Amino acid sequence: MDVGLVALLRLTWVAAILPIILASLRLRPFHQTILGVAKRGKTMHPSSSKFTVPQRFFSHFYMAGTLWTTLLLLTTWLYACTAGSTSSTIFALHKSHRVWRTVFLLWLMEAQVLRRLYESLYVFHYRPLARMHIFGYFIGMSYYIVAPLSLCCTCAPEVFEFTLDLVSEGRKQWQPLEVIGGNRFPLWLRWKQWVGSAIFLWGWIHQLRCHAILVIYVGLLIASGGADITIWLLLAFVVTNLGFAAAETQKWYIGKFEDYPKHRYAMIPFIF
Repeated sequence: MDVGLVALLRLTWVAAILPIILASLRLRPFHQTILGVAKRGKTMHPSSSKFTVPQRFFSHFYMAGTLWTTLLLLTTWLYACTAGSTSSTIFALHKSHRVWRTVFLLWLMEAQVLRRLYESLYVFHYRPLARMHIFGYFIGMSYYIVAPLSLCCTCAPEVFEFTLDLVSEGRKQWQPLEVIGGNRFPLWLRWKQWVGSAIFLWGWIHQLRCHAILVIYVGLLIASGGADITIWLLLAFVVTNLGFAAAETQKWYIGKFEDYPKHRYAMIPFIF
């Protein structure tokens, strides 16, 4: 089941990345299709109201992401409290470190979705007539389900089975207070987790001023240890999606405003 879930998630990311790459190369009909789905707010013509939903529905992404990430975090945290507690073997200790690292990644993701939820409800002010394509809406909802799951995919099947046992049997013999005392979360953090969290925190603070969301996912990748291809594919999707959106938005600005600098970089200074 573990391999099956990981393979499915990786296939999902590849299937999401390839059309965006083809669209970025201006290959029809990929470019027109992706562009139509990606348009929203100011880049969507007011008359294009067919198959659209209000742009304020962006908050739904973060509501779903918060609920889902919280569920994954709590269940994985409970499971981490038992991983390695019954055995002192090298395998058990390695497994415990892997699960605690996943808890750490989910904590970072939780901070991100909570912050985005707050911004969508109390900071951003969407125009009443602002719309987005309904397919783009479903893609956004899917992203905030698949992304948190990708961060914990290596231990998700184990957590799922553990949670079923916890619910169905009550796990009377499980004593969380004793186990937590024997597994101190900060002691499992290594330099990659500290560096990754520092990069994540910097991007999290500066996200409103720039495309620091890219730095946020780079931080998640480093904090994960960089060995999971699934998280690399998650980052690749973020990069290609942001790149396509930035290029098309810049094209819109150039066409809309005559004094807009035509040689300004769209996303990354001196690179793109």
